[in-house]
Amino acid sequence: MIYTTYYHSPIGRLLLASKNNKLIGLWIEGQKYYLGNIKEEMQENDKETILLKAKKWLDRYFNGEKPEISELDLAPIGSKFAKNVWKLLCEIPYGKITTYGEIAKKMNKNKMSTQAVGGAVGHNPISIIIPCHRVVGANGSLTGYAGGIEKKIKLLDHERVEMSNLYKTEKSTAM
Repeated sequence: MIYTTYYHSPIGRLLLASKNNKLIGLWIEGQKYYLGNIKEEMQENDKETILLKAKKWLDRYFNGEKPEISELDLAPIGSKFAKNVWKLLCEIPYGKITTYGEIAKKMNKNKMSTQAVGGAVGHNPISIIIPCHRVVGANGSLTGYAGGIEKKIKLLDHERVEMSNLYKTEKSTAM
């Protein structure tokens, strides 16, 4: 059984999901890939321990603290490759950004393309906590956020990321 609850954040309503008391999902309402590949029965449960911990983590995050990802027991559902990309996302420090190309270089043992990395980043099932919003194009373009570019900008601004060299592209505004 997958348990869910909602969290009202400054960037909109978030859906959190858990299985076996591990966080398996956090989606921004209306985002691309909402619920990802969840096919099991879901039941709302506001008392599930990991969901309560995740809400407290989000409270702290949105109040300007820098909670550690390791405080939560995460179990994102995806391929081995995707899980490796998501693990690298967790290494991006609060308030910092990296590029799809830099992540691809770190995965270089298999000569992964930036497009393959971008696909995995875009399908991250635990938004915000696994910080896919901290990934930008090599040229500084704010591209590829499943939750929408405006929400990506709000999250980066919240973390006080220096954004003077970043810009929206035609493609990114259409997401």
